[in-house]
Amino acid sequence: MRELAQMIQHEVSDPRVGMVTISHVDVTSDMKYAKVLVTRLTTNNSEEDMNECIAGLSNAAGFLRRRLAGRIELRNIPELRFKYDKSLEHGFHMDELIAKANKDLPEDE
Repeated sequence: MRELAQMIQHEVSDPRVGMVTISHVDVTSDMKYAKVLVTRLTTNNSEEDMNECIAGLSNAAGFLRRRLAGRIELRNIPELRFKYDKSLEHGFHMDELIAKANKDLPEDE
């Protein structure tokens, strides 16, 4: 996960990717596939921007997989499948709802 995050940040030059962080990686038990959950670090995450980002990462998946093979020692390097992680946005939304609910409460509670 760390190696992949560094490679995306420093070696992927696709402008569609932008500022991306990896939030989680799920690897299958046979090490053939890895689902990589990514989050963009921008304020305007429209559906179109997210799809473009995933398309850019999917386009770079072969390059990233070959580079991973040189950096980590595994018998099989998993095929990378990128998905957008909406949990950060969901967390911000829940935080806003909690703040709104707390604002409506009287001071003494």
